[in-house]
Amino acid sequence: MIGCSKAERMKTVVCKTDPKRPSAKAIGVAAEAILRGRLVVFPTETVYGIGANAFDDKACREVYRVKGRASDNPLIVHVYSVEDALKLGRFNREHAKTLGRIWPGPLTVIVKGRGRLPETVTAGLDSVAIRCPRGNVIRSIMKTAGVPIAAPSANISTKPSSTKGEHAIGYFIGKVSVIIDGGEADYGIESTILDLRSFRILRPGAFTPEQIERAFGRKPILGRIARGTAGAKRAISPGTKYRHYAPLTPLFVYTGDRKAVRSMIRPFGKSAAFIGSDESCSFLKGTGVRPISLGPAKSLRIRVHRLFDKLIELDSLGVDFAVIEQFPEHGLGYSAMNRLRKASDHKSFSNLEELKKLLENK
Repeated sequence: MIGCSKAERMKTVVCKTDPKRPSAKAIGVAAEAILRGRLVVFPTETVYGIGANAFDDKACREVYRVKGRASDNPLIVHVYSVEDALKLGRFNREHAKTLGRIWPGPLTVIVKGRGRLPETVTAGLDSVAIRCPRGNVIRSIMKTAGVPIAAPSANISTKPSSTKGEHAIGYFIGKVSVIIDGGEADYGIESTILDLRSFRILRPGAFTPEQIERAFGRKPILGRIARGTAGAKRAISPGTKYRHYAPLTPLFVYTGDRKAVRSMIRPFGKSAAFIGSDESCSFLKGTGVRPISLGPAKSLRIRVHRLFDKLIELDSLGVDFAVIEQFPEHGLGYSAMNRLRKASDHKSFSNLEELKKLLENK
């Protein structure tokens, strides 16, 4: 049913709407809440966000509190247009021109700030993370409210990001003023974060390194922080310092051969779950292991799109641990492996003996 309703005991208005043609009522309720210094959860084309008026220091502090987010972890500021971005950050002419062609879209850029935003938003840095999103819900809210929105992903810190309305409701009912349920996000993975000053990717996401190279005519640096094999000593952008995306169930990344999956995990039976492609899950028939399929091996986009949803589902199964097969490291696979290294706390294995050692220390 399309419409808004208030969960009386929870003090949260939940509006269900078509994300492509959001209802005027839902947008009006959300925009009013933003202007009153309250928090709103909404879908974007990447994942759901939890947002506040980017100029409202008190409201932005509340984003950190409700998420349980570390105060040194900056927020992404969402703007309606490139012109709005130019008011908040310093861009060279070529970068601004390129962004004019590829925005709105799932690319966040880091630039030197103009000092117009509260330090709460930038975490005291002289830089600012800016994105012009494509999702019609957030764009409509910004257009109606007339302010940029500071919004990290809609999850409790360290947990998987919300890619469906039900995820966002589960995390934030009773904790925010408004939740807009727009169904399932298009990408299911957060935006890519590109530092335009050094032209390095800080967090791979829905806009691939290959797309960046085509758009800017220059290959971006993809270092250890972006790959998730190292963390930043200081949170220079979201997703660079702290553990993220982790289910409660212990998770281990399998780096071995797909055909060896059956013999590898069979001894653990019903105490284990396996997350992987349709083809890999098919090897587990008769083992008792709980298969969680991400989709066909040939479709990287589908598997990445379903990743967070399945990590959230995992915690409802009651298993002792889960194994997830690695993604190929190209395109969207960079994004998936960045998330999995953080979600698993960098715990991976390629054979049964290595898995047993991990289980002894989990």
